[in-house]
Amino acid sequence: MATSIVEPPVLLERRTHRFAALAVICLAELLVVLDNTIVNVALPSLGVELATGVSGLQWVVDAYTLTFAGLLLAFGNLGDRYGRRRVMMIGLAGVAVMSIGGALSGSMGSVITARAAMGVFAAAVFPATLALIINIFTDRRERALAIAAWTAMAGFAIAIGPISGGWLLEHFSWHSVFWINVPVALLAMTATLIWVPESRSSQVGRLDPAGIGLSIAGITLLVWSIIEAPRFGWTSVTTLGTGAFGVALLAAFVTWELRTSAPILDMTLFRNRRFSLPALSIAIGYFSMFGFLFLITQYFQGVREYTPLEFGIASLPFAFSVAIGAPIATLLAQRLGTTPVIVFGLLLTGLGLYLGGQVTVDSPYLTDVLPSMVSMALGLAIVQGPATESIMSSLPLDEAGAGSAVNDTTREIGGTLGVAVLGSIVASYYTTRVSPLIDRIPAGMMDANERSLVKASPLSVLEMRKRELAPFFEAQRENLITAMKTAALQGSHAASLVAAGAVVVCAVIVAIFLPWGVQEGESVLLGWRKTAETPDSKQG
Repeated sequence: MATSIVEPPVLLERRTHRFAALAVICLAELLVVLDNTIVNVALPSLGVELATGVSGLQWVVDAYTLTFAGLLLAFGNLGDRYGRRRVMMIGLAGVAVMSIGGALSGSMGSVITARAAMGVFAAAVFPATLALIINIFTDRRERALAIAAWTAMAGFAIAIGPISGGWLLEHFSWHSVFWINVPVALLAMTATLIWVPESRSSQVGRLDPAGIGLSIAGITLLVWSIIEAPRFGWTSVTTLGTGAFGVALLAAFVTWELRTSAPILDMTLFRNRRFSLPALSIAIGYFSMFGFLFLITQYFQGVREYTPLEFGIASLPFAFSVAIGAPIATLLAQRLGTTPVIVFGLLLTGLGLYLGGQVTVDSPYLTDVLPSMVSMALGLAIVQGPATESIMSSLPLDEAGAGSAVNDTTREIGGTLGVAVLGSIVASYYTTRVSPLIDRIPAGMMDANERSLVKASPLSVLEMRKRELAPFFEAQRENLITAMKTAALQGSHAASLVAAGAVVVCAVIVAIFLPWGVQEGESVLLGWRKTAETPDSKQG
């Protein structure tokens, strides 16, 4: 089996310094993942100051997701080729520079451009983090613990986005969600130079520009069609045409990768059930998590009328549960095997989604809302660690970057689908029930723009509260707000059941087709042990 070239500092030979490198890598990961969510709470402020509509705000979020998902495979391969630490540091520097650009922006176009560029550089950082971890930690038990820490940090970063963004907006302007990235990126770069060893593939074939181009174009078009489907309609020519073209390009990518002598991604890996089924589990897990975060944002800020900071505090148990669940899952997987742990995690996630679908406007937080969040978060954390280790243990070290990129792309597409599909369900319920009520409101109570906003989002409840109305309209406003909350909850209930069903189906598939028990004797793990005996890996 081929091995990776590892060039560690001398001090890295000691165990404590390997875990110092892990801490640095997790800091870089935190920066990238947090950028996926922290900007959401700043959208209302951005919209007011830069005078933009819903479409512009949507692209503030989507521009990052689109470039990030589209370039993960390409940067994973480049990291294998030119050095994972080098590519990660370039990405960190780019995130810092583009964050400054976003903070200094004076128009919505420049903010969107900065976010898209941040997504490009974030795609350089993310695959390198996991690839570096599996090259540094060659001992199976230590590697499992390191992957558990990496998994916990990813979920934790997503969950703390609302509270960190809410706190910043309580004290500063929207620019702060960009400025906060700069010192974190600089700290991560400095610490990377000191603690993180370089690694790259020891056997590098020729570059695969056709594969890189097809993967970027195919994934970008497919993700774009998913993101824009709620706006254009799921059955519109734009959505179906763009999605079909993206799928066709991905099919061409698969065909090319099967035929070329130096593929960017070894497609035969997907024949290995210990690679493909855990990847499916992660995709469904992130489908449910991103969708769940979208739903609870609507619930806390639209239905319960929490401020961004109050919402962040209320969602903290979600973050802590993710952090606790990952190491527990690692210990369980080592004793019981990967399959039962993944199945249990998926079923626990499904339970959390089902409970979330039962909440009402007046549901007590401690007895109804909290159990749903904790169950969902624990389930996701339990799935991620063992699934990620199974994926990465199915690969030789030479393909760590590409494998990490597949793992990351799976997460991102799953999350994008979660927001798009579940969000579309909520929007359909909400618009169908609220639009007729808005159309009957007297002209003096709302102008055309306000009517469009209320029809589009249950979060507009907060804006309705701020309006000073004549006493005659007060009763009408309260009736409208009640109807808006009811419609949003009905949509959330339906979306929660859809997500729960997807998770349960995935659990059944994994239970049937993924081998049970601890697979200590597999050739892959023997390959890891052989790798650990090489001079290069002993240094790592």
